[in-house]
Amino acid sequence: MAYNSQNAAYDLSLFDDESIYTDGTAAPKREKESVHKKKKKADSAKANKVVKLPQDELYKIRRRKHNPLKLALGSIAGTAAAVVVGIIIVGQVQLTELNEQIIEAQSTLANAQSIYTENEMKLEAGLSGSAIEMYAENNLGMTKASNAQKEFVSLSGGDKAEVFSQSDENIFTQFFDSIANLWS
Repeated sequence: MAYNSQNAAYDLSLFDDESIYTDGTAAPKREKESVHKKKKKADSAKANKVVKLPQDELYKIRRRKHNPLKLALGSIAGTAAAVVVGIIIVGQVQLTELNEQIIEAQSTLANAQSIYTENEMKLEAGLSGSAIEMYAENNLGMTKASNAQKEFVSLSGGDKAEVFSQSDENIFTQFFDSIANLWS
């Protein structure tokens, strides 16, 4: 399988033992590590001494150190978020209760309007013109007005207006009246 040799990141042929370039030439073979080099590496690993720590110190080192300021800020932020969510929930509950009260009031209003309409229709049915006349004639002893009971008024003389003035006014009242007439 041959890959593009221009892109070295994806050139997997470098890891094959029998690599072949895209132009068909064979890649040079790498030299195998000698036994001598392997021994040097093993000796250098022995030269590095590993220090072992007691278990409690490892636990202390591995344990995460918490910053008290960050803990306080996180607690305050969490409390604030809980308070905001609580306020939203309480608001929604109050809104729901108010909506239920509005619906109940609307149904009560609709019932009252229907009772009012029903009573109004009963009243109108009981108070027809003929029923009123019969009640007035039978119970109150009233009769219909005749032409003899009617009195006609004539206004052919025209309208007249008379101004009444007091004759016993003194000088002071006339003076105050004249000043009042200036302002009006």
